[in-house]
Amino acid sequence: MSFRFNPTALLIVYAFLLALGLGLGSAYWVLKGDPPFGGLRLGPWETWPKLGSADADPYMRAIVAKRGQVPLATGEGLSLTAKTDNEGRRLESGCTYRIGSVTPPARLWTLTLYDGDGRLPASDLGRASFTSSEILRNQDDTFTITLARTLSAGNWLQLPPNGPFSVVLRLYDMPGAAGTNLVAGNFPVIERVGCGS
Repeated sequence: MSFRFNPTALLIVYAFLLALGLGLGSAYWVLKGDPPFGGLRLGPWETWPKLGSADADPYMRAIVAKRGQVPLATGEGLSLTAKTDNEGRRLESGCTYRIGSVTPPARLWTLTLYDGDGRLPASDLGRASFTSSEILRNQDDTFTITLARTLSAGNWLQLPPNGPFSVVLRLYDMPGAAGTNLVAGNFPVIERVGCGS
């Protein structure tokens, strides 16, 4: 029995493999980043208000499942992530930043640093976050948090030794529904103070 070359069969196999590769590749690409739909940008902060709700789209649900995260439900609060400063420059651990001086109304908030891999960075003080109840405040109830690799007076969080990082602001028990009536001016500013050599 002799083998006969069938160009149609070869074309079908090629089309199938191409479709499979494109499908798996695009799924991996979408699940690797942030949800592609439903995002809201407030200055340097980005959030997905429907992430913890029943209205979350399939992409959001798949991304949350892949990361193993438990998002805040709509009635619990809101989580916002910043990967850039107010000028749109990527947050880099070789620079020093100042965050302040207001947050939207919430019963409690936390501000946490993550390294480029999404992990809590090691710190000389053993901390990578602040809560609204422990922050040192000015007389007018404003605050400033310094992000730097070297020790700084006041509210200071130590940056990772190198690479990009992100800051996550979580607001708990906000008045009204979480994700409504959000105004960029009510969120902390992230200002780059300077960068080392």
